[in-house]
Amino acid sequence: MSAQLPIRVLLVDDHAVVRQGYRRLLEACEHIIVAGECSDAEAALRFFSELSPDVVVMDIALPGVSGIEALRRILLLNTQAKVLMFSMYDEPIYVQRALQAGACGFVTKASAPEVLVAAVDAVAQGRKYLSQDAAQHLALRSAGAEGQAPERLSSREFEVLRLLVAGQSIRNIADSLHLTPKTVANHQSAIKQKLGVSSSVQLALKGAELLNRELPD
Repeated sequence: MSAQLPIRVLLVDDHAVVRQGYRRLLEACEHIIVAGECSDAEAALRFFSELSPDVVVMDIALPGVSGIEALRRILLLNTQAKVLMFSMYDEPIYVQRALQAGACGFVTKASAPEVLVAAVDAVAQGRKYLSQDAAQHLALRSAGAEGQAPERLSSREFEVLRLLVAGQSIRNIADSLHLTPKTVANHQSAIKQKLGVSSSVQLALKGAELLNRELPD
């Protein structure tokens, strides 16, 4: 019987101490190697191109654009990329958006350590994986919220909304997403219409409510 080839993992999280903990956890398994680690979306794209990892383990909350946007960009580079989202966010909207964007799995940081290892193994083998809490929350949302406004937002509109709620300006969002300010403003108008709000203040409040986030001071 041939020996199992190691699973090469790229870790993407903006906290160095957290990455160190994940590295130790994963490399405690003989069949997993952490090939690289980085802290933001731009670096993730560069490391993915250079290292060609078997699995990318990526947080959603990254500086600048989110892990979901980074996932979208990675899949533009390689449609077969295997990305596992590993996040403190367990709200169903994040799980849903990650899967819609092409994630192979979603594990919350509240999960037991062995869950992350099981998820990496499953994703590397081409299977989908959801931690139990993420799956439960997604099932509840699907049962009770089908067709509501947040689900009607496109992936790009969702990312614009997330950045607006984070306090980013139209210009900064345009730079982060490589769009023109006019395009971002058009997305903002479409989001307002879909969420049934008329002002930027209402949009920020409604967006924060949907994303279960606090507005910046």
